[in-house]
Amino acid sequence: MSIKSFSAKIFAAYIQRKIDSWASKPVETQQKVFKELIQKAKNTKFGKDHSFGSIQSPADFAAKVPVRDYEELKPYVEQVVAGKEDILWPGKPLYFAKTSGTTSGAKYIPLTKASMPTHIEAARNAILCYIADTGKADFVDGKMIFLQGSPELDEKNGIKLGRLSGIVAHYVPGYLQKNRMPSWETNCIEDWETKVDAIVEETVHEDMSVISGIPSWVQMYFERLQARTGKKVGEIFPNFELFIYGGVNYEPYRAKFENLIGRKVDSIELFPASEGFFAFQDKQDEKGMLLQLNSGIFYEFIKTDEFFSENPKRLTIGEVELHTNYVMIISTTAGLWAYNLGDTIQFTSLKPYRVIVSGRIKHFISAFGEHVIAKEVEQAMQEATAGTEVRISEFTVAPQINPEGEQLPYHEWFIEFEKEPEDMDTFADALDKSMQQQNSYYFDLLEGKILQRLKITKVPVSGFQEYMKSIGKLGGQNKLPRLSNDRKIADALEKLKK
Repeated sequence: MSIKSFSAKIFAAYIQRKIDSWASKPVETQQKVFKELIQKAKNTKFGKDHSFGSIQSPADFAAKVPVRDYEELKPYVEQVVAGKEDILWPGKPLYFAKTSGTTSGAKYIPLTKASMPTHIEAARNAILCYIADTGKADFVDGKMIFLQGSPELDEKNGIKLGRLSGIVAHYVPGYLQKNRMPSWETNCIEDWETKVDAIVEETVHEDMSVISGIPSWVQMYFERLQARTGKKVGEIFPNFELFIYGGVNYEPYRAKFENLIGRKVDSIELFPASEGFFAFQDKQDEKGMLLQLNSGIFYEFIKTDEFFSENPKRLTIGEVELHTNYVMIISTTAGLWAYNLGDTIQFTSLKPYRVIVSGRIKHFISAFGEHVIAKEVEQAMQEATAGTEVRISEFTVAPQINPEGEQLPYHEWFIEFEKEPEDMDTFADALDKSMQQQNSYYFDLLEGKILQRLKITKVPVSGFQEYMKSIGKLGGQNKLPRLSNDRKIADALEKLKK
């Protein structure tokens, strides 16, 4: 054991004790975070506009501060972008994380002196918890790759801006710099396909032990490594033992990854976003990710089925239940207040509080009142492929409301197979049965002859990559929605077949 790995074990044990301390007092921890947030922001423009000086409790906060998404918070953000101080948080942000907006172009998410360290510490602590949990630390001596956006930053009114992953690249600690790949020059390549090819050339002869990124884009890297060498990734990198990912559910990709690697490797799931680093997998044998209650983020939760009602109840951490879908609302040291992140979560544990991401409040299918969410389609795919040779590269689901002829409407599953099922009809039946078991509304619609059984449309090899490229979202932190309530993605994929 090297000095570096031995030191990592000692540090991991220390950090684990600190985490256990706040995780064992969740309500008290969140109360402390809440009070500090209100106190520090009471003299900002937002704080004055919403009478922070008179807020004493989360109930007061809920009464005075409505839930907002980015578009609704935008009038304040625009003042920050214009260079004004003390708008959402004292002073000016250190950075803006620039992301693509859905309705009004770019979104500028502030990162402050207070919030930036929480992103770095959570990423570090995820790895340290893995060491504390498993006792494995030799990987710290190998090379580590983080597939991310360009670290080159622009500037707007004296505030640097760029992609979150590019900003974080400036905070890689010194003890990891010698291990970190790819090179700065390669990381700055904007075109994703050119960048992946360059990363392959830089890493193919290195001793890679940790690989991190969104599964769909890491898959692209693995495929090009295999094409370059004719070998499994596990042969190219015999000491590769840890895959770190976030952004999407890994389970639909797991079978294909294990085939590309040639063996199983441990994995750590993360829940990061420009708005905050919310959770990470702290135990290998527990489902869900540990919610970061001590990271300058105050959480509120609204039941998904109540979210669009006139006055939905906002719950705090001590009021949530297991296995219920909630929209997660955050208030942070970056100056986001009662902010609707758009993600839906479920709690898998309350001691400590662990979550899974179940979908997006805007990503669902309910063309007929079925209320299908991402977690359900991912679970159906996992069950349908379990114990088979079937391997999936990517998939998405959309409703077909107006099929040709006299057919009943149905859910259309667009699937890119690496290895197809021997009997497509049996495979579709397995998917459909799982959906019926998970979603009683869907079951009732089939029983009532409102819908017919789902149908599968095969997407050509690399078809999803072509689609993402066509909309300018190939690579980086971009993710394909698992399902949509319209045919926008479906229509684009249909054209790929022609």
